[in-house]
Amino acid sequence: MSFRLFDAPLREPSQFVGFAGNTIDRQSENRADDSVDKALADPTTRLLLMNGGRLYLKLDDGGSLDPWFGAAESEPFKVSFAHGVLLGFSDQGPVLAMPAGVDAEHLPETIKAIDYRSVYMQGLIDEVAAGAMAQGAALLAWHASHRFCSKCGAESQMRAGGYKRHCPNCGTEHFPRTDPVAIMLTATREKCLLGRGRHFGPGMYSALAGFIEPGETIEAAVRRETLEEAGIRLGRVVYHASQPWPFPYSLMIGCFGEPLNDDIQADLNELEDCRWFARDEVRLMLTREHPGNLVTPPKGAIAHHLIRAWVDSE
Repeated sequence: MSFRLFDAPLREPSQFVGFAGNTIDRQSENRADDSVDKALADPTTRLLLMNGGRLYLKLDDGGSLDPWFGAAESEPFKVSFAHGVLLGFSDQGPVLAMPAGVDAEHLPETIKAIDYRSVYMQGLIDEVAAGAMAQGAALLAWHASHRFCSKCGAESQMRAGGYKRHCPNCGTEHFPRTDPVAIMLTATREKCLLGRGRHFGPGMYSALAGFIEPGETIEAAVRRETLEEAGIRLGRVVYHASQPWPFPYSLMIGCFGEPLNDDIQADLNELEDCRWFARDEVRLMLTREHPGNLVTPPKGAIAHHLIRAWVDSE
């Protein structure tokens, strides 16, 4: 038998999704409690400023947007340096994410505060910065919602450059969480299953998705969610790609599922609609040429990549 363990592309599919361009050297084994202070003292340090789910962007005279701030440059925006996190190190120097205190309506005209989803969907920053934004947004969101020890209720303290919280009362240590979400495209050679959520934009259909529960494998979650949402039982499940998703701190795990039945029994409490689509129809949805104005998610979303991979697999 030939050795096929690494019989795969040099660039796996996960490298082509949104938020996957992070090139920061995290140096996870070298995060000291004073690492943020040391980074702030380095003149090469660059900061991402965030507030209320928005990223601050500098607007220059040519209309270009720049997400990077120097430490002194960020002071007018009431940055909470004590609550910043060290993302790691780039070729230029340390990289930090900082919570800012000036609301969007009070920013000068040269600074724009744009929500994370719009930043990535509109391609307002490059892939490297978008990846750093996802990392920083997830960490800051976790700290904001986990200020108090879940064991004794005392207020905890940030440690290890933002990668740990320590409770001074009971000594418990808490670490940032990542919520795994299964997103799956059920498909045969001729058709695939797409659903429409009530919050989706006009005409959009996407792959089904749901949180992976404790004690559950990825494959089991894919089968369970597909059965619960669409009434479709799955046989084989194959992993395709993953995507960091900072809303607020999830990891999307993309898979393909093999359907064992055709009759859809959609959970209309979860979905507005769910149906089979032929390959040619989905191709028109991808190119925004569908006669009924139906579309798939934007290119940065892992759902788009699952759908595109299936369409191109014939």
